[in-house]
Amino acid sequence: MKTRCILLVFLALAAGGWAAGPAAPDRFFAALAMTKAQKNSSTPADSGLYLRDAQGAWQHYGPRILGVAGLAVHPKDPNVILIASADGVVRSADGGRTWRKTTGWEVADVRSIVFELATPGRAYAATAWGPLRSTDSGATWQLAQAGLPKLYSQAVLADRAKSGRVLLGTEDGIYLSKDAAQSWSRVASSPATTVLRLAQSGADPRLLLAGSQGRGAWLSHDSGRTWAPTDAASAAANLYAVALSPHDPAAMAVGGWGAGVRVSADGGRTWTDRTAGLPVKNVFVLAFDPGVKGRLWASTFEEGTFYSDDLGRTWQDGGLYGAYGFDFIFVPPAR
Repeated sequence: MKTRCILLVFLALAAGGWAAGPAAPDRFFAALAMTKAQKNSSTPADSGLYLRDAQGAWQHYGPRILGVAGLAVHPKDPNVILIASADGVVRSADGGRTWRKTTGWEVADVRSIVFELATPGRAYAATAWGPLRSTDSGATWQLAQAGLPKLYSQAVLADRAKSGRVLLGTEDGIYLSKDAAQSWSRVASSPATTVLRLAQSGADPRLLLAGSQGRGAWLSHDSGRTWAPTDAASAAANLYAVALSPHDPAAMAVGGWGAGVRVSADGGRTWTDRTAGLPVKNVFVLAFDPGVKGRLWASTFEEGTFYSDDLGRTWQDGGLYGAYGFDFIFVPPAR
């Protein structure tokens, strides 16, 4: 009988049952500047990255540098972290204990940064002076401008389903690279304006959403090869925020200055204003929480961060009052 019990326990462990325990939660970061609190200063006194703890409190994380726009963590090595900032790319190779700048004096206004999932040694950055690429996990950077008639870029996305495939949001629409940012070509159907944000669905990698300056929201159902406008009510808005649910390809959201939060539950066919319950209609960041199914986060301009578990019908206070938000980043635990 004793031998049989031991065998049953062994089988349960091998099957990955109760003994494995719950999966570790994602780390949730916000990149922001506390602009509302600044006094007689040309720059915010408190900005950078903030990490949300298990009790819902936000703690400052990493170096205290201005203009932090985003964060990327190496998909295979969590010790390697890249920060996009107004002063260039700042890197840690020891899990955030120490940091150093890895771009030269000529690199400024880094707006977006990302690792390639399939080939994680590659990283890409969008800057106001053109895109950059790295082949050594962000330790060094090279210009990646071939094929770009205009260099200003705001958003960069590495296709998680295809190695070397990168999309870039520029002031002339969306550009595509099939060779790891060594050359670019314009996607003809993309909006002829500045593309402010790009997102790829975690539920369907073929589904992409873009927010633009003055031309509203755009959807792609073929991995960014073609684009079409969506949500007629925000078609002339500056949309700084876009989000796609990692659990449901039909759920998506857009937001912007004066546009509030608008959501779709049917893949972009219809859209609904979900701003009621928020203090202002100025929204700069949106993100679906991968760890809480259906939860949508929104960062308003200087009036706090909020979350909704019913696709924006009701909102709860998420803290960070006074912040001008730039991005939300969810970092999965190391595997």
